Amino acid sequence: MKHLIIAIAVLTASSAEAQLLNKLKNLAKDKAENKVVKESGKAMDSVLDGKHGKKTTTSPAAGTPEKTGAVAAAPAAAGSLKVYSAYDFVPGDKVIAFEDFSQDARGDFPAKWNTNAGGEIVTLEGHSGQWLAINKSGVYMPEFISALPDNFTLEFEVGCNPGFRNQSSPLSFAIASLQKPDHYTRYMQGLGGRTGFNTWILPMSTDGQTGRMGYEASLNGDYSLQQQQATTQFHAKTKNFMKVAIWRQKTRIRIYFNEEKVVDVARALNAPAYNALVFGLTTARTEPDQYFITNLRLATGAPDLRNKLLTEGKFVTTGILFDVNSDRIKPESYGVLKEIAATLKENASLKVKITGHTDSDGEAAYNLNLSKQRAAAVKAALTTEFGIDADRMETDGKGESAPVDKATTPAAKANNRRVEFEKQ
Repeated sequence: MKHLIIAIAVLTASSAEAQLLNKLKNLAKDKAENKVVKESGKAMDSVLDGKHGKKTTTSPAAGTPEKTGAVAAAPAAAGSLKVYSAYDFVPGDKVIAFEDFSQDARGDFPAKWNTNAGGEIVTLEGHSGQWLAINKSGVYMPEFISALPDNFTLEFEVGCNPGFRNQSSPLSFAIASLQKPDHYTRYMQGLGGRTGFNTWILPMSTDGQTGRMGYEASLNGDYSLQQQQATTQFHAKTKNFMKVAIWRQKTRIRIYFNEEKVVDVARALNAPAYNALVFGLTTARTEPDQYFITNLRLATGAPDLRNKLLTEGKFVTTGILFDVNSDRIKPESYGVLKEIAATLKENASLKVKITGHTDSDGEAAYNLNLSKQRAAAVKAALTTEFGIDADRMETDGKGESAPVDKATTPAAKANNRRVEFEKQ
């Protein structure tokens, strides 16, 4: 088995956290569909909202399949983009791996992952799709990722249970270079031979204990960079789900928590080949605390938008994200939209046609209508948020009729859900 660089965190508990823990233990006695079930989801929502009945949701990322239905797509809310106005993350233009656990049965450990600990696929009421729940000390590896290019972007959603205790284990995720199977034991024992970049996050607890994050870069087996700092982006009560984005450009690493850039290191990597992504927990003191992971998206490259649009006449992006069955643009799409707007502003005579595309899940007529609505939403966002003249943009949608990848894998579907900009 492969292995991981794992950071160690030692933190303290409080009496308020202990009371929350007891409440969660009592809730855990209730039976339901699976081990993190609807009753737990309701408990999470009531803790988040301060009352029963109100639901807090997070929308799935671009890899989540569209669903059939007769309801028209919800209108776009361009104003929500403003929270990401300082966000400069631009996803890679070709998805090479995507994991939303849709192929796995609830209660099982995912078939394409490996671990020396344990975890299971769960659903959470108020949150779309399926999630990998982990709460045991050890490592968790998506084995379908066996090579990481010199330039790539990695995104995933992560959550924790409300009331998460400050003394529980941080979640660690690392870009690693693994050479021998026996290195796994060496990593777990804290011995030498480590090469990679490890980041860890511990959410802010419900009683106000400060959330923490940190990183360590170990180059040629030696720790050359270490840093930790406070963060408020991940909060066990009010923000217990967040988006993580990682951008690698050769030796440089940038990491974002929601709209905040938390890491930007120019010389963080130097190994000739990084071949593993590994998640991990450092201690077993997590019951009933746990983390949830889903919508992992690995894409290649840093797209040269200006060159492709101006010289090749077309730019295609999978980085403009929408809520499922909706033309509502996710705010983390801001970086891509900002790049497109800048190109249009720098070239005042440039006009474009915006075309939306979906995957083939669901009914063709519904997907066609949805793709047209999404293209119109992009045009509206560029006009409203960035001041681009609407007369310079026309829109269309082709639904599922023009796939770029005819496979049925999650990564293929993610590539087919795209927006094209064509020079007119």
